Amino acid sequence: MTLPLTGVSVHSLKASLGGEWDMASHHPPVTGHLVAIGGAEDKTSELAILRRVFELAPIDSDEVAIIATASSIPEQLLPSYEAAFTRLGASQVHALNIQDRQQAADEENIRLIQRSGVIFFTGGDQLRLTTVFGGSATLRAIRERLRAGAVVAGTSAGAAAMPSTMIYNGAAADALRKGGVNMTFGLDFVRGLVIDSHFLERGRFTRLMQVGASNPEHLGVGIGEDAAVIIHPNRILETIGPGHVIIIDSRDLASSNIAELDMNEPVAIENMILHAMVSGHGYDVDARRYLVADELAAILVGRSGQ
Repeated sequence: MTLPLTGVSVHSLKASLGGEWDMASHHPPVTGHLVAIGGAEDKTSELAILRRVFELAPIDSDEVAIIATASSIPEQLLPSYEAAFTRLGASQVHALNIQDRQQAADEENIRLIQRSGVIFFTGGDQLRLTTVFGGSATLRAIRERLRAGAVVAGTSAGAAAMPSTMIYNGAAADALRKGGVNMTFGLDFVRGLVIDSHFLERGRFTRLMQVGASNPEHLGVGIGEDAAVIIHPNRILETIGPGHVIIIDSRDLASSNIAELDMNEPVAIENMILHAMVSGHGYDVDARRYLVADELAAILVGRSGQ
């Protein structure tokens, strides 16, 4: 697994991510929700996942900002999302034109983000997101909206880029060989997770297995197509949509040979735990505990009553 950090100081890393952003505690200082979508979500029929995204927005903020920076074909992606969120009741849908770092500093784009209750990242290439947004005023504005209660959602690359650490490359067939997964810093909306998209459809289990072997503290979240996880402020994951979400938990890993290997040698892993979640089921990230539907519902009802 490759993480390009040579010669970079801790202070410069914090600066590149847009300053301090503590999401690692048991009570992260945010009131908004993250929604990570595995890709290929329904945008024309029942809109189940996008509907839930919109319903999570603050009651006084029904505008939506769509960011297609990751895509090489934004003009093809944007109309379907604009139509979907308009159909769901958005008073305005802002298609933000952010293709370079100058546009990521544009005051009008920042103003539209500050007005929006939903900020949505489309799919594409997650490295485009981090290279354009890292350290930008726009990224700081998005984090502030998340703190204040807005929804930050992303599909495919937009989901993969959400954590502090992200996968940006790695063929599934080679991912259980040392160095077969390329990683770097993400947008740092949440810590302690690594998210992969199109997970079942592209057979990406091995990618998150290598991540877990390299650092068992990180929880792997593999999201299938037309499935999503809501990351609640209390770090409870809630599965939505008709697809699967796979959890790969390496906390109790017994052994792995990854540290002793030369590059491209096969990785051995002992005692890695896998869960398959469906809509209505959840996971407590900090307790590392699977939540069946009744348990998840009780937690969410209890939180809404506080």
